[in-house]
Amino acid sequence: MPIALASLPTTQTAAIPDTTAIDELLPVLAADSLPRLIVLGEDAGLAAVLTHLLRTERLHVEIGYVPVDRTYGSRAYQTGTGSAAAKRALDGKPTPTPLIRDDTGKVLVGRATITGRDGAKLEGEGYVDDIRLFTGKVTALHVSPTLDEPGIRAAVQRGLRRRRWVSGRAVQVGSPGAVVTRDGIANDRTVPRSSFYRHDEPWILVR
Repeated sequence: MPIALASLPTTQTAAIPDTTAIDELLPVLAADSLPRLIVLGEDAGLAAVLTHLLRTERLHVEIGYVPVDRTYGSRAYQTGTGSAAAKRALDGKPTPTPLIRDDTGKVLVGRATITGRDGAKLEGEGYVDDIRLFTGKVTALHVSPTLDEPGIRAAVQRGLRRRRWVSGRAVQVGSPGAVVTRDGIANDRTVPRSSFYRHDEPWILVR
């Protein structure tokens, strides 16, 4: 717990909070004219909070993010870590930020990686908007949010070759069998298609 946050009321949850834990905080936030919730943890924990706020139509809640160590999300949203992130979460300005979700309604905070089954090569076709990223087999496809619009970017990994990021509003993949890992959490089954795209409403990041 950074010292800057030590005097604030806290609720301890699992690393990935369940909806019950988040629901217990909502009446407190609803009573505040300018609600602000500070999430200490990693990208998957913040993604769970944002997913619940999305599904319960509460994206007006201001969110501060305080990761202990650098994460894909802390880099994408330039929040800093530890004490610096805590100070920003307290004193920063609420900033409407593109919210990236997938076709299952889950929010992406840091990085999604799409591969074949058991880490094998990804076979199929991938697009960012109307730009074709690949067709055939590639090592993996990486997807990440961006701080500014259009909101999302993707890069194809082919062996050890340097990746080139392409930005857009949506990323789509079709495959005989793809495994999607969102913020470090892998799907437990393969899917024939996957898409990530900018939601029509932003989330409010304090930074």
